[in-house]
Amino acid sequence: MGLLNALRTVRCYLSPFPTSKSWFSTKASLLGDKNILLMGPPGAGKTTVGRIVAHRLGLPVIDVDDDVLETTWKMPVAAKLAAVGGERFLEEEGQALCNFSASGCVVSLTGSNPLHAAAMQHVKESGLVIYLDVDGEDIIRRLARMKVNRIVGQEAEASMSDILRYRKPFYEKWLDVRVLCGRGDTVEEVAEKVLKAVERYQNHAAETYVSTRSDSVASSKQKTYFSDVVVEGLATNGGLYVPRNGFPNIGAREWLRLADMSYPERALALLEKCIHPLDISALDLRTMVFKAYGSNFSSEAVAPVKHLIRNQYVQELFHGPTASFKDLALQLMPQLFAYCLPQMCNYLVLVATSGDTGSAVLSGFSSLRGTDVHRTGVLVFFPEEGVSEIQKLQMTSYREGNARAIGVLSDFDFCQRTIKRMFGECGLTGHLAVEYSTVLSTANSINWARLLPQVVYHSSAYLDLIRDGVIKFGEPIDVCIPSGNFGNAMSAVYAKQMGIPIRKVICASNHNRIITDFITTGEYDLRGRPLMLSHSPAIDILKSSNLERFIYHVSNGDGRLVKELFTRLDRQQHFQVPEPLLGRMRQDVTAGWCSEDDCLAAIQSVHTQAGYLMDTHTAVAKVVADRLQDGSCPVVLCSTAHYGKFAPAVFKALQIPNVPEDPLEQLKKLGSTASRPEIHRDMMKCLETRGRREHTVCQAEYSVLVEEVESMIHDSFLKVM
Repeated sequence: MGLLNALRTVRCYLSPFPTSKSWFSTKASLLGDKNILLMGPPGAGKTTVGRIVAHRLGLPVIDVDDDVLETTWKMPVAAKLAAVGGERFLEEEGQALCNFSASGCVVSLTGSNPLHAAAMQHVKESGLVIYLDVDGEDIIRRLARMKVNRIVGQEAEASMSDILRYRKPFYEKWLDVRVLCGRGDTVEEVAEKVLKAVERYQNHAAETYVSTRSDSVASSKQKTYFSDVVVEGLATNGGLYVPRNGFPNIGAREWLRLADMSYPERALALLEKCIHPLDISALDLRTMVFKAYGSNFSSEAVAPVKHLIRNQYVQELFHGPTASFKDLALQLMPQLFAYCLPQMCNYLVLVATSGDTGSAVLSGFSSLRGTDVHRTGVLVFFPEEGVSEIQKLQMTSYREGNARAIGVLSDFDFCQRTIKRMFGECGLTGHLAVEYSTVLSTANSINWARLLPQVVYHSSAYLDLIRDGVIKFGEPIDVCIPSGNFGNAMSAVYAKQMGIPIRKVICASNHNRIITDFITTGEYDLRGRPLMLSHSPAIDILKSSNLERFIYHVSNGDGRLVKELFTRLDRQQHFQVPEPLLGRMRQDVTAGWCSEDDCLAAIQSVHTQAGYLMDTHTAVAKVVADRLQDGSCPVVLCSTAHYGKFAPAVFKALQIPNVPEDPLEQLKKLGSTASRPEIHRDMMKCLETRGRREHTVCQAEYSVLVEEVESMIHDSFLKVM
């Protein structure tokens, strides 16, 4: 058998040839008898790249122009185009490709093949379609060198740039895998990327996930894929899921390509590199991304970066439908969740929120359609006295579909701790599965599908600064993030791992300062520590769940250490990290905190100096950045919410008397005070159309919250059944 495999023959048939051609290979294809189909515009280098790839793999190579069209028509392609014209040419080219048959070959398609749906459907069934996504300027330069000034389908008045833009959606419709080519990449470099893309596609098992609390021996036997972690949320051993092999690193030239792209295009390119196409197909992922970041955001830039003062910039992450940074993840995450759901069960998504997550989850899941709506429920627990009035109104206004928000007479940590306990109790989860065919999941940042989209906006902030000429690629920036649960900060650490030159992630705390104390001392101590309410309630958190991912990251994947530390935290409310680990933590992250008075003073000062109105969380970041950032590079402040969500505190900061009691009137008055940013239209609309509604408030007892979960399941699923 070994000799037979070594002498394996790969046969390619090119109908309607009366005699078929045969190619012989002594090297097995990574894809077996499937073809590798290279797709892209004229000038993308498909023919040359195809030859290099075929040579490297020991496979036959077919160029559709030379081996199919010219042989079929018995004339040069240019002559055929001149004879029949563009529209007829595309039809006859498509018909010729429909008669094409091959297996185990590298096939270079023509630039116009993707414009013929039937032909592409035919060839796509024979193999893997790889889109050579080459920079438009590179293509135009190559075509100029080849003395090509017009391509198929290009009208006389249309520029080459216009026709390339017109064709791009056709390429993206048919691709299985995108090869993002950096500006100036050589054909040899592109061919190397193609080989790596084929290998990645074939080796799905390399892109699995492990729990932060798993030891390497046990985790090596498990195969947990992206689609699994999206649905499960929390690992069965209580840990958080992370990619087994970390994040892909992206080169400078690819980042420079992304700098000229829109936010949805950047998001798609980055997420394709992090989500294997066998988990979510490229076409489906594109549909989700462009739905997530479309007209539902009030800014076309989605997450624009604005100059603030001196070398400080603010990234506005509040242009989504609920006016907080959570929208950047939660307009996409529900679509990922619904896509990955097995068909046989109902799913109840449990969420603990300190304010912003609740309304963002409810908004995101309300956009689901079809059967996904009927088998997915969302139950949000929030601290009744620990969120702003507008946050509460946003959450309790959602009554569409299977959605509910419940106030709890305790703090966020109790809500989060209770949900994690529910996940960990096999008796409860088994009862819900057997009795109601319902599985629990979560949309908090412990869910990987919540954290991953946040990596995009940190990357996008750096790319905006490049595009606007503030920095050149490779020059560092700092990022200052108001952080309580550490998810936003962790996503910045991951952006750095992908190649964004973030020098320091600066975590900014309010007077609860748990993260600041931990990064400063290496000691995490909850003993006798009360949670103090603040003007920045979204970071009123003492138990920062995403620190698990950070410690796993800096300890080089030491799951046993993570399990030991967080088990100790659960039992003793305290742990101390070893000194060497603390040193590695500080290489990535630094932290500081500010008082309530400092927060309000920053709002007033920036408004006076720059005419810019910050919310209370952005103000916390501003104060800490002023103290810790040395001014040697730009710093991006993450503006995590619109100032309107915390109107009473902002009025107090600006020392404006006679504050209206009605939240809607408060927003209107603030809008007339602030020159920038503008008032948030969706938030105004929410208050105008929905108003105050009664909602359930429950005692802070585990059994009471479990009863609410069962009641939610009854109301959501049993009536449907």
